[in-house]
Amino acid sequence: MLSPPVTVAPLVRAPAVRIVDGIADVVDAVAVVAAETHRFLRRQWFVAAIDSYGGTARTVMVERDGRPVVALPLVGLGPAMLGLRQVPGCYWPFRSGPVAQDAQPADFTALLDGIRREARGVRIGPVYDGDPLLEGMQAAATAAGWRVLPRFIADSYLLDMVASQAEGPWPRNSTLRKNRFNEKHLATHGTPDWSFLSGRDWTPDAFDSLAVVENASWIAERTDGSDAKFTAGGHGDFWRKAAEDPVLADMLWAALLRIDGQPAAFSFDLNAGTLKYAIANSYDIRFAKHSPGRLLYYRNLVRALEDGMTRVDWGAGDSGYKRAIGADRGPAIRDWLFLPPGLPALVGRLLAGRWAGSGQAAAPDAAAHAGV
Repeated sequence: MLSPPVTVAPLVRAPAVRIVDGIADVVDAVAVVAAETHRFLRRQWFVAAIDSYGGTARTVMVERDGRPVVALPLVGLGPAMLGLRQVPGCYWPFRSGPVAQDAQPADFTALLDGIRREARGVRIGPVYDGDPLLEGMQAAATAAGWRVLPRFIADSYLLDMVASQAEGPWPRNSTLRKNRFNEKHLATHGTPDWSFLSGRDWTPDAFDSLAVVENASWIAERTDGSDAKFTAGGHGDFWRKAAEDPVLADMLWAALLRIDGQPAAFSFDLNAGTLKYAIANSYDIRFAKHSPGRLLYYRNLVRALEDGMTRVDWGAGDSGYKRAIGADRGPAIRDWLFLPPGLPALVGRLLAGRWAGSGQAAAPDAAAHAGV
């Protein structure tokens, strides 16, 4: 009589964590299997941040069955004696690290083990509530006795263009009429030219065109210019370096208005699948009464619909015009400190109020979405 076949359970290997100097090449391998909204978190994204803002990076990597599933670049935060680290990157649209869509709880436990070897605490963010890296780390940290401290930064605003279209013609006919009126009067200043930039269009001259607009905008008139995205005194170096990666260059997008050949307004985005991150809009204040920024971003949104995009993430700030377009409040944007058990967690308990107070005041109903 034959014995029944023996079923052998597949060998399940625990995830392995490694820490390497610099921004590891494996970052790209994780980014391509991350959520579509996070695939811009590529190696060159972090390299551009280090080159532009400084710091010495190390990358905490988690591998499962020989395949990378999490890659978290880190740089120093504050005085070296504190032993704190943070994710490098640009504020727009957020600071996070790539995570494979099939990452498991054990992978984040391994990630925290690696972070603990590397630092006494780590800052993640500013990042959106619901971010895959954030959620995985929160669950693992709670189970392992870490202290997790949030501070509110801002609310985001999201425009669902498909939902808006379902409610009736969008943009509305009244909006289109007003835009045509403004375009007619804008043309009295010269011949308008509307164009779009992406991929190989990102030449030094293209970025210079955006900087020209910012130097003629309210940013230059009312501020010190340090928040400008494309000028030498702002964040121009970051975006130029990020665009050296052809994959990122294809994601970067701008709508540009020229008047008689001179840059007059732009709308700059990062396209991630069907989601458009609206990074910056600016215009030459000489044309302000004809609403060139409004004219441009409506053209930009119509083009986005034609290209199959469905949602626009407007980020934080200046909710007035975003609500007028049809955007609604989205996930909150927060900064997070992860402090391991022991003295760091104890200190975190004592300083939690000060950390939270260093952020912004949340809107009355924002606390319900904190997840803490």
